Amino acid sequence: MAQQEQAPHHPCPPVHPVDEKPAAKRLVPAALQHIAAMYAGVVTPPLIIGQAVGLDTAGRTRLIAASLLIAGLATLLQTLGIRRFAGNRLPFVNAASSAGITPMLAIAETTAKGHQLPAIYGAVMVAGVFCLAVGPFFGKLLRFFPPLVTGVVITLIGVTLMPVPVGWAQGGDKHAADFGAMSNLALAAFTLVVILLIQRFTQGFVKQIALLIGLVAGTLAAIPFGMASFDALRSAPLAALPAPFAFGPPEFQPAAILSLCIVMLVLMTESSAGMLALGEICERPTTAATLTRGLRTDGIATLLGPVFGGFPTSAFAQNVGVVSLTRVRSRYVVALAGAALLVLGAFPVLGAVVSLVPMPVLGGAGIVLFGSIAVSGIRTLSEAGLDDSSNIILVAVSLGAGIIPLAAPTFYADFPAWAQTVLGSGISAGALVAVALNLFFHHLGTRSTPRAAVLSAASSGSGTQIP
Repeated sequence: MAQQEQAPHHPCPPVHPVDEKPAAKRLVPAALQHIAAMYAGVVTPPLIIGQAVGLDTAGRTRLIAASLLIAGLATLLQTLGIRRFAGNRLPFVNAASSAGITPMLAIAETTAKGHQLPAIYGAVMVAGVFCLAVGPFFGKLLRFFPPLVTGVVITLIGVTLMPVPVGWAQGGDKHAADFGAMSNLALAAFTLVVILLIQRFTQGFVKQIALLIGLVAGTLAAIPFGMASFDALRSAPLAALPAPFAFGPPEFQPAAILSLCIVMLVLMTESSAGMLALGEICERPTTAATLTRGLRTDGIATLLGPVFGGFPTSAFAQNVGVVSLTRVRSRYVVALAGAALLVLGAFPVLGAVVSLVPMPVLGGAGIVLFGSIAVSGIRTLSEAGLDDSSNIILVAVSLGAGIIPLAAPTFYADFPAWAQTVLGSGISAGALVAVALNLFFHHLGTRSTPRAAVLSAASSGSGTQIP
């Protein structure tokens, strides 16, 4: 009797780490790390703007809930995506950016009381439309962001953000009486030491959640000394869904719109840098199409955010640091964090639990986070041909331009307002200089090379990956 032929066995292709779906015992703690790393940044814009326009505690709570809700929706859209329309499908967190705080405060100061938030929201909505219109062109410029440029930008993300965790370590509020007190610094140092010890003496999954363990340990250590406040937990309502246009219909003022559109260009640059950085960290290089979908998500979230009380949306660099530090690259981890943000936005009392983490504890962990981003940039630069003198000059000048706002905050004080907005961000200033010098040294007057052809294909959105 003839033997039956067996069907040929085709092994399943390996799943890329970005598309891996970890088990719940790994998924949940990894998602909690992302929430803990970003929570302070998400609530900062609504807290500052709410205080500036004179909102009471209930009003600020509604702003915070809206910020969390929009962050959750934007993060879910980025990580899961809608086919070829939106979402970069990377472990990418989107939320209200602190870069827009200064111009929004300026709008509030020059607008009559009662019209401040409507004027801000009108400008933010137009900025969202602007992002949707300009976003596709950013994708086509991808060939001007080789590893030499992205390495500079990634390094600057880590370096220029370092004052943020340093401020947290001192207490967060510069006007507080205990800002910079030894008790705050000791708590930050304790958190940092816990993270370092876990990294040194543990293995596997425990090592991956070192950041989360450090945050929990630091918070528990703060409680006996009265350094963990429970006020937010006691005053937060159980449930409070944001209502559409709760602060009035949007108003459209030309000057406010212009300033927020300039800010949106800065945010698009930073968001692009974040996507390029994640592409390097996750070993899935960012294509022009990926960049376009990611920026389109920024535009959608920025346009729709003001309906519920949100602000301009962009990438969160601290979560890039989480991915770099833990090496957990699954986008489903960040998607779960996005879903949790939705729940926190709908139930403010749950969000208040996360806010129990004291600022010094966040500061100790933040030093590790932002430092790891800078290391990723240095690693990228090490592979970018620094044996060439032109490349050395490019990196040196670009890093210098990016560090100017950090070393001398008033350097651009006499420049026009739009120039202060663009150059006052070390990330955007360094990125612009790096792109300009890359054009000068490697594109102007040079012939196309095979690599240039590859880069051109990537910029056309064909999906070709940059080696």
